[in-house]
Amino acid sequence: MRTFAQNLSGDIYCHCINTIKMKRYLGIFVGVLFLTFTTLTFASDAKHDKAETVKHEETSVIQGPVNTQEEIHAYIEHHLQDAHYFTFYTDGETGKHVGFALPVILWDNGIHFFSASKFNYEKTTVENNGSFYKLHHGKIYKTTEEGTLNLDHHGHPTNSKPLDLSITKSVLGMLLTGLLMIVFFAGLAKSYKKGPIPTGIGRALEPLVIYVRDEIARPNIGEHKYKKFMPFLLTVFFFIWILNLLGLTPLGFNVTGNIAVTFSLALFTFIIVQFSANKAYWGHIFWMPGVPVPMKIILAPIEVLGILTKPFSLMIRLFANITAGHFVLMSLIALMIVLKASFGPVASTGMSLLLSLFIMLIELLVAFLQAFIFTMLSSLFIGMAVADHDHH
Repeated sequence: MRTFAQNLSGDIYCHCINTIKMKRYLGIFVGVLFLTFTTLTFASDAKHDKAETVKHEETSVIQGPVNTQEEIHAYIEHHLQDAHYFTFYTDGETGKHVGFALPVILWDNGIHFFSASKFNYEKTTVENNGSFYKLHHGKIYKTTEEGTLNLDHHGHPTNSKPLDLSITKSVLGMLLTGLLMIVFFAGLAKSYKKGPIPTGIGRALEPLVIYVRDEIARPNIGEHKYKKFMPFLLTVFFFIWILNLLGLTPLGFNVTGNIAVTFSLALFTFIIVQFSANKAYWGHIFWMPGVPVPMKIILAPIEVLGILTKPFSLMIRLFANITAGHFVLMSLIALMIVLKASFGPVASTGMSLLLSLFIMLIELLVAFLQAFIFTMLSSLFIGMAVADHDHH
């Protein structure tokens, strides 16, 4: 029994060491951040356009009490968006925001670096190195000294935008998650040096590491090839799971509800699958064996399209489920405002809290479930790419 425990701990120790190796781990993590930076503007445009079209004349920052359904909807939309501020709460009477501003990093004919506090929650135009910038609905535009924004007939600003590499709230959440993972896994790996039984936080992490190895990696990738991909699978599982849990705290993170982040994670799975694929995989894509030639010609474009639809499904599934969960939870909390006139403050608050608690328990399950599904499907796609096919 002792020998079995030592072998098991040695296997997990290797996985933990691989996960926290700077060459592999930081390559994945920094890549996620970089792709999030570069795709943030593209991904957020479609998300904000609808709100701007309907009500573009209003600021995206909630300044006072939230009482009407329109204000509630605007508040929820604001929560789901990324931000250049980390706000703990807003005083409903005075509109004062309690929190701190985050660093703004822009590339516009050179690096521009300043604090988001200079925007004064979208009220002020910022001058930096001779250029003027305006924060509007969470996006930064180049403007004039007067802060003029040219709007089209839909109410969308037509001003040019600099490349925004700012440390936003979502990026801060990813940095915090990365730091927690390094600390946790370093502690788990260190505890195995003392003996086969982990101590501290390692006791909670070890069953999850074993679960990812035995229930996800081994069955889908194969006994002889799964170890190569364990660092990625462990990283993406714990990265998504911790971010989902942070999103359920009063800190208000909504990182995995940002399509730029899910796009980056899905892109890594796509790249790993394509660069790990063997000849048999590409043979089944472009010239499926055992199929008549006319059918091969028909199936080849469908299989090529399938290469793209797999990571697309990963991206949309995670984004849609987390976003929907946040929207439903905040909507139920808002019932205490909507139903206050009909049922009174006590009854409406009690009803809202009970429903919110029920949904919160479900969201705890969803937080784990979405991390599991993303990791499971990633391992399945990798397993399909590296599987050996023996045709007779």
